[in-house]
Amino acid sequence: MTIDPVDAEGMRKLRMNASPNDGGKLRLVNFWATWCGPCVSEFPDLMMINRMYRLRDFELVTVAAHYPDEKNEALAFLKKQQATNKNLLFGDTDKYKLIEAFEPGWDGALPFTILIDPTGEVLYKSQGPFDALEVKRRIVKYLNERKPW
Repeated sequence: MTIDPVDAEGMRKLRMNASPNDGGKLRLVNFWATWCGPCVSEFPDLMMINRMYRLRDFELVTVAAHYPDEKNEALAFLKKQQATNKNLLFGDTDKYKLIEAFEPGWDGALPFTILIDPTGEVLYKSQGPFDALEVKRRIVKYLNERKPW
């Protein structure tokens, strides 16, 4: 289990979801922090969603809204949660530069969850706790529409 720093350019690429290396996956991105009560409360739902869909064209990416020197604290939380998905950490002390690079107009409030298709279209967005059932519905709808019949 790892947590890697991400800069503004990495945040732009994460939001665009256009990397040819990921094979065109549906991407669920969740911004969280250990000091955010709702973030901690909803994290088990994220892990359950990851376990349900990770073997399909789906990717969960978590982004810890911590300063780079707080990496160990964030990593300890991820290990406790058994977060085997892709985990990132703000790689700059200017959080707002990173927030702006990902989603202009987002004020940085946590948690923030967004479901992005491979073309960069937003299929779900929630500032504050996300609706796990609604996210699962949107994931299943998208994945079923892409099934080759």
